Amino acid sequence: MLLLSKDDIESFYSLEDCIDAVGDAFKLFSAGKVQVPLRTQIKKQNGQDTFLCMPAFCEEYDASCVKVLNMFPNNIDQGLASINAQVLNIDAKTGIVDTVMDGTYVTQLRTGAASGVAFKYLAKKDCRKGALIGTGGQAETQLAAMLSVRDLEVVEVSDLNFERAQQFAAKMSEKLADYHTKIVAAKSADEAVKDADLVITVTTAKKPVYDANNIKAGATVSGVGSYQPDMQETPVGLLAKADKIYFDSQAAVLAESGDVLKPLSEKIITEADFTGDIGKVISEEIPGRQNDHEIIFFKTVGIAAQDLMTAKSIHDKAVAEGFGTYWN
Repeated sequence: MLLLSKDDIESFYSLEDCIDAVGDAFKLFSAGKVQVPLRTQIKKQNGQDTFLCMPAFCEEYDASCVKVLNMFPNNIDQGLASINAQVLNIDAKTGIVDTVMDGTYVTQLRTGAASGVAFKYLAKKDCRKGALIGTGGQAETQLAAMLSVRDLEVVEVSDLNFERAQQFAAKMSEKLADYHTKIVAAKSADEAVKDADLVITVTTAKKPVYDANNIKAGATVSGVGSYQPDMQETPVGLLAKADKIYFDSQAAVLAESGDVLKPLSEKIITEADFTGDIGKVISEEIPGRQNDHEIIFFKTVGIAAQDLMTAKSIHDKAVAEGFGTYWN
């Protein structure tokens, strides 16, 4: 069995690699070629901490995996990742688990890559400013994905704790220096999103984190948090004013995300307002952005197809290039 740590994966596998893999995952999922049951969830009595299990299989790619993942939002207050996981890559021909990899980092990669895919296919070509709301465990790859697909002059970062936003901006300015993008802390989320061409929200908020009136025409917004029905980081006004609404999986979003369930229940929007899954944009079955004035909202809750194709591509590259440690 091959063991792959975060350091192993970082040494040979890039976010750009992952964006390609996740794009394939969305396309295959929308074509019905990936078997992805809705993830199993067990929630603790505190209503926040959650245990999840996410299996997936794609016969066309001989790919199979299971991710065991735990979400503990308050870990950030202890300096710990809010999401912890392991991914078991399975040989689809024998059923043998051939690789165990750091699922926390795989989750960070594939979650960031989802926004990268959304911006690659849905954002304007000419983008100058980005906004990132939230600086938790998923934030680094979200920011990196934003920068990898569009050449931005500045990204403003916001967090409930301004000092934490400043520390994150300083850290990422150094880590992502090769992009030559100015990364600064904003004093509020509304300040960050004002005039932004690209917006990512990645929080555990239970009420909207910004005013929809501050989202300008032509913006593309990726809603990454709100993975439970009682969570809502995106204002209903944004859903109401969006020209197009896309999903990683409409079925998964409607099963899990308060960002969409709440405006539906309030009749601010109806399912007739949904444009469709992004995989169908990639396969050119439905249109993507059609002009530079459209406001586009992409909602992702994460589907096991992303883990499947990411794990498969990591495994294949590790084996081909000789990375990792074998354990018997």
